[in-house]
Amino acid sequence: MNDTWRTPLLVIAAGCVIAMMSFGTRSSFGFFLEPMINVNGWSRETFSLAMAIQNLIWGLAMPVAGALADKYGPMRVIMIGSLLYGMGILGMANYESAVSLHIFGGLITGLGVAFTSFSIAMAAIARVVGPERRSLALGLGTAAGSMGQVVFSPLALMWINAFGWYDALVIQAALMLLILPIAFILPNNTKAKGELESNQSLTNALSEARNHHGFILLTIGFFVCGFQLGFITIHLPSYIDSLGLDYGVAATSLALIGGFNIIGSLLAGAAGQRWSKRKGLSFIYLSRGIVIVGLLLLPKTEFIIYIFAATMGFTWLSTVPLTSAIIAQVFGLKYMATLFGVVFFSHQLGSFIGIWLGGKLFDETGSYDTVWWLGAMLGFGAAFIHWLIDERPLERLSIVN
Repeated sequence: MNDTWRTPLLVIAAGCVIAMMSFGTRSSFGFFLEPMINVNGWSRETFSLAMAIQNLIWGLAMPVAGALADKYGPMRVIMIGSLLYGMGILGMANYESAVSLHIFGGLITGLGVAFTSFSIAMAAIARVVGPERRSLALGLGTAAGSMGQVVFSPLALMWINAFGWYDALVIQAALMLLILPIAFILPNNTKAKGELESNQSLTNALSEARNHHGFILLTIGFFVCGFQLGFITIHLPSYIDSLGLDYGVAATSLALIGGFNIIGSLLAGAAGQRWSKRKGLSFIYLSRGIVIVGLLLLPKTEFIIYIFAATMGFTWLSTVPLTSAIIAQVFGLKYMATLFGVVFFSHQLGSFIGIWLGGKLFDETGSYDTVWWLGAMLGFGAAFIHWLIDERPLERLSIVN
């Protein structure tokens, strides 16, 4: 079939819609914690463990999904992910025990999130634009994921209030199936615009990355990003509720995070096109640490929560275009999805620990403060190690980058 109808603009639009739907849906799961544990008499740790498993499986499956997308193209991978995503959410709604919640809400939904991940869509976007616009295009794809959070956070709460948590999950499962036809728009080739063809093997690419200290530091730093974002995504609604504030404040806060992250992601992509990406990442992690400390020290008013959400939103996913752009810049695009998948596993390992630890420590102490402080300290550490990354292209890529 002639692929000329798959213009760069159309591919970017399709990738952005997929990123918005996939990321937006999983960002809303925190609103189901309270109603689901209240119906079943579970502890927060039970639900938190399901979400932690989901994030861990997302991370474990990302290198596999990335390798399949690098070899066969992203279209089929995302189509499979759409089916898994819908099946997992539907099973999550029809759970019969905590174990089935962990299987469907954790394992299967995690696979679905991985195979429809914005990183797979962004790899497709990166291949249809030249290196001179790649960082900006990746920022656009990341911003689309944030738009999903803006849209799906209030929608999920509205559906829960109007129809109950069960029907809200069924609606979300049905929406995930809409990704199937949209994925058909993505190109199913692996050739990248503006980059010479390479006969490098996947094994050699992984070995090259493993021996590059910048890749190791990037992987360690992304663990911190996952810890912070995973904890906040799942536990912020309950944290706000524990402060005695209205649950609508949580929906507004998550929407603010997503809304301001649209700006932050676009600015990060644009900045990464002109200035050092590693320094940009250091600034982002330092800013997160300062924002979290501010939340802990300032009065817990509705206004302060909104300020926290807005300022955190600027840094929320702005790490993604810079992290993925460093990988593309240093190692090339042939195995970008695979290498980002390896780094992203570290991110999801951090998410697993942040989500699970948040639920466990709240059950034991009745407070989230310990995890907040830990997230702040990790942010300061991540700011330091990103400053040490060597982001120069490898010699074999210097002629095209």
